[in-house]
Amino acid sequence: MIYKREQTIFSIAEKATLWRVTSGVVRLDQLESDSTPHLVVLAIPGDLIGVESLCQAPYSLQAQALTDVVLEAVTVQSTAHNHQLMMEALLQHPMRSHDMSRLRTGSVLSRMTHLLRMMGHEPSILASAGADSNAIDAVALRNSLPTLRELAQVVDAKPETVCRTLAQLLPPRSRKASAPHTPSWLPNWQGVLA
Repeated sequence: MIYKREQTIFSIAEKATLWRVTSGVVRLDQLESDSTPHLVVLAIPGDLIGVESLCQAPYSLQAQALTDVVLEAVTVQSTAHNHQLMMEALLQHPMRSHDMSRLRTGSVLSRMTHLLRMMGHEPSILASAGADSNAIDAVALRNSLPTLRELAQVVDAKPETVCRTLAQLLPPRSRKASAPHTPSWLPNWQGVLA
């Protein structure tokens, strides 16, 4: 199954199906009393989501695609397979809890660096490759990221801070070739002379 960024994958109390994330990042939220989503954990490629199905229980969290996501349904073959999947989900839990801790503590720069790595990007390579337009398509990369608001929610920071941090971590935006360059010391007379 393919889900686009911000698309709901499943909701709380629906009959659960077990899924494996094959690409992208899924956010799993608990809903507050006013139906506001509260981020609990992120799932990355290889992770199982909908583990409630292993206990024949409905979904206890809401899932939404943080990035474009591809999921593969996992069919339980036997009781032994069910136990194996339960152990896998149990072992996955501390790793994702550690990720959430890293996304919520420390500098915003370290939080964003970790989040970009979880999304499959290497920030140090991205920033240094900015001068080489063939190395990385900065526009495509920026378009693949969640919105500033969503990134800010994940790392518990203000959108403005996330924007400044991304400017340090990602290749610079390409300047349009058609726009004439005006030195910063020269006043812009276009509006005055018109």
